[in-house]
Amino acid sequence: MPHSVTLITTIAAALGLALITGLVAVRLKLPALVGYLIAGIILGPATPGFVADIGLSSQLAEIGVMLLMLGVGLHFSLEDLLAVRRIALPGAIVQIVVATLLGFGVATMWGWSIAAGIVFGLALSVASTVVLLRALESRGILETVNGRIAVGWLVVEDLVTVVVLVLLPPLSLTIGGFSPSQAAAGDPGLLTTLALTLGKVALFIALMLVVGRRLFPKLLWQVARTGSRELFTLCVIATAVGVAYGSAALFGVSFALGAFFAGMMMRESPLSHRAAEESLPFRDSFSVLFFVSVGMLFDPQVLVREPMHVIVVAAIIIIGKSMAAFILVLLFRYPLNTALTVSASLAQIGEFSFILAGLGLSLGLLPAEGQSLILAGAIISIALNPLLFRAIEPAQAWIRARSKLAQAMERPDDPLATLPMTVDLNRLTGQVVLVGYGRVGRRIGEALTAKGISFVVAEANREIVENLRARDIPAVSGDAADPAVLIQAHIQRARVLVIATPDTLNVRRMIEIARTVNPRIETVVRTHSEEEAALLEKENAGKVFLGEHELALAMTRHVLERFTTKPKEHP
Repeated sequence: MPHSVTLITTIAAALGLALITGLVAVRLKLPALVGYLIAGIILGPATPGFVADIGLSSQLAEIGVMLLMLGVGLHFSLEDLLAVRRIALPGAIVQIVVATLLGFGVATMWGWSIAAGIVFGLALSVASTVVLLRALESRGILETVNGRIAVGWLVVEDLVTVVVLVLLPPLSLTIGGFSPSQAAAGDPGLLTTLALTLGKVALFIALMLVVGRRLFPKLLWQVARTGSRELFTLCVIATAVGVAYGSAALFGVSFALGAFFAGMMMRESPLSHRAAEESLPFRDSFSVLFFVSVGMLFDPQVLVREPMHVIVVAAIIIIGKSMAAFILVLLFRYPLNTALTVSASLAQIGEFSFILAGLGLSLGLLPAEGQSLILAGAIISIALNPLLFRAIEPAQAWIRARSKLAQAMERPDDPLATLPMTVDLNRLTGQVVLVGYGRVGRRIGEALTAKGISFVVAEANREIVENLRARDIPAVSGDAADPAVLIQAHIQRARVLVIATPDTLNVRRMIEIARTVNPRIETVVRTHSEEEAALLEKENAGKVFLGEHELALAMTRHVLERFTTKPKEHP
């Protein structure tokens, strides 16, 4: 060819082969992402035949991470993240420490240096943004309390990793590594480096909250006024990629975190839903390239050379990290379902682990074997992660049915798990039991309060329950799919059960519990899917409200009223 087409060749080969292997994986009842990983292994240098450009693939994958984090930010407001800070912040930090110690321990047993053990353990402690979000979105739980806790947890992990990536080069000089650029320029000192890093991150966050929160919604509105769909899509993509690049270049923040904050600032605009919809095809396409690029880095020979080491690494990621997160969530007195969801979300590693491993290798801290084991652990954990999510419901049912210890751990003398004795019994007879107090549930609660109708809230977010009780609104903390929660909400005396949570997975279980205890209760359910709505109606789940359908009815009613109401005559 007359000119270089490396980029086109790489995209064509990656997407084309990913389509074939993904289709085969789905036909074999495996997750599609397993096929994407296999496509990467085939295109990588470790297998014979055509070898795609690894450097270009990694950069394309980074764009996918940016766009995916943009989508997450568009669904999450700052208030959503602050609402889970009490569990996400300490939980993520403790889980990172536990996973790092596990990695450090096995590295020491293998005869590695202390520095290698620390880098190895840190690389095993950080979950993949892409894998987590794909798992939550595919199951429709991204906007639930469980999804918000998992995302908040990951944001804290990202911030910790940013600090580690900046501190590792100056630290390497004192723990046995090397840093030629630092030696030439002069070491500024660990405390100075830490202060500069934290200062840059704080400045970036402050800039986004003060300036970005006002600028980006106005920018979206101005572009939308042109009526050009192409310009609107371009504005969304350019903002995400531009802010991500600027945050990395100017503030030392990761691409993923920069794009996440860009999306969260655009979330303040009424056009945020349109922005999320317009960017969806780009997010899906580039996220496929992420999995392909991971596969390209993997050398299958490590499975032959060090099979036991690979098994140990996979066990730390899938079992060690999961158990740590599981126990931590239960200690914070969150429901069993939340503990299982968060632990499954974190039972994998990805992009930040590769960056840490590459940096450790370049600084002489991590042996080449360590990078290969990290990649092997990533491949295995990413491939098995969808299966862990599928096992949540069976595991939850099994634990609750057979383990009295687990039941005791889930609700250990939790004052928020039971209604206070001071609640007037008149408010607990003929009341509404409202499951979920998010954007929809809050509006329903406000309307009931205005009409003087008593209600009890069942909500998994402990902070929300505390705030409701402070306002003298009866509320109980826990998963409404647990019979004990609905019983505490006095479902046996209730007149109506309203399920306002976006989590549609446990709706049937909630209705089954309510009707078993109170056969005459009326049920009202919220859903986002026409297929789910039809299935619930077929199963006689009560009154089912589909968001888009109700919006269309309200708009239609308004238009018809405008035509049926006689216009006022002006004198």
